[in-house]
This record gives sequence, C-alpha cells and structure tokens, in this order.
Amino acid sequence: MILETVVVGSMEVNCYVLASGRGRKAIIIDPGDDEKKIRKALEKHALVPAVIINTHGHYDHIGCDDVFKVPVCVHSQDAVMLTDAKRNYSAFLACPYKVKAEIKQLEDKQKIILEDIELEVRHIPGHSHGGIALVLKKPQDKIVFSGDSLFWRSIGRTDLGGNEELLVRSIKEKLMSLPDDTVVYPGHGPATSIGEERLNNPFLK
Repeated sequence: MILETVVVGSMEVNCYVLASGRGRKAIIIDPGDDEKKIRKALEKHALVPAVIINTHGHYDHIGCDDVFKVPVCVHSQDAVMLTDAKRNYSAFLACPYKVKAEIKQLEDKQKIILEDIELEVRHIPGHSHGGIALVLKKPQDKIVFSGDSLFWRSIGRTDLGGNEELLVRSIKEKLMSLPDDTVVYPGHGPATSIGEERLNNPFLK
C-alpha cells in the first residue's frame, strides 16, 4: 500500500495520496492547494488519480478539487459548501472558489472502494456540519484520516459555524471506539494515535 502525506497551502493542510500499489489508481484526500506537489507525489509512484475525498468543505481542503478532473466525494451536509464561495470561506480570502467537478455525496457508514482500498465513512459533525473521518479497512486496518475533527492533543476549531460540544461527542462516539494503536492522520499537524489522544487530549477528558 502507498500512503503519501503532502503538506499543502498556507494553512499547511495534510493532503493524503492513497493507493494499493505502484501504478494503480489513487484516492486523493483533501487536495487543498499546491497542485505541483500533489502531482509529484502521484508521479513518484506512477499513480493515476481516480477520486478525491474532502473530509469537509472548508476552502483550505478543497482548493485543488477541480484540477485532477475526477469526481469529488464529500458528506451530503457539506456538499453545498463546495459550490458556494461564502460557505467554504474562500470569498473572505479574496479568492472565491466554487468546485465545478462532479460531486458525489457521502453518508455515515458508507464504504468507498477503489481497487484493493476500502474506506469507511464516519460522520463527525462539529467542525463543520458534514465533517467526516475515513477509517481504512483494506488492505490494512488501524489507520484513520480524521480531517479537522481530531488533532494531536487538540480538536478542530468550532468558530466557523461549528459546535464544540457536538464535535467532542462525535469524536468520543465515532473515533474513540477504535483500537488504541490506530494511527490518526489529521487534517493539519503531526500524526498521532487513538491511545495517545485518549490519555492526553485535554478536550476529551
């Protein structure tokens, strides 16, 4: 399995390139910016982009949604953000952006399958209405892409239409049920683990 982390944009979003092997089709998670850096990661492994998944609809995670000419998947409650520059907050950054690619809506517990890769969608509202995490089921387990819900010893901001109480409850219900040795790949910052956050995340006490 190939898993590349590409840090993109001024807000240093973690974009993830995921594929079952060299020369295969790739899932791109949160291609926020820096098309050249993402393409370099794809070319390194001779990967063909097949689908984009946005963990939520904020602009810093969607800025390159159109450039790879593939369908874009996002939770149904955040789908409207992709085509509304005010709702994805790009309008307030003097760079209004609306996704023009085909948008496919996701729901909680839905499976995303591409070749040998299988991901399970977990709805984690609170940072945004339609925030999701992606739990890797195949070809290996004990990996979760948490988006902007759970970070190393922190959680996502909730001042952009979010709700901290809802976010904490969602994390506890949907992520803390995973094994302690599950590696957490967040939307920003370093990777962590479920066990680390269970012990040391002050927001989850």
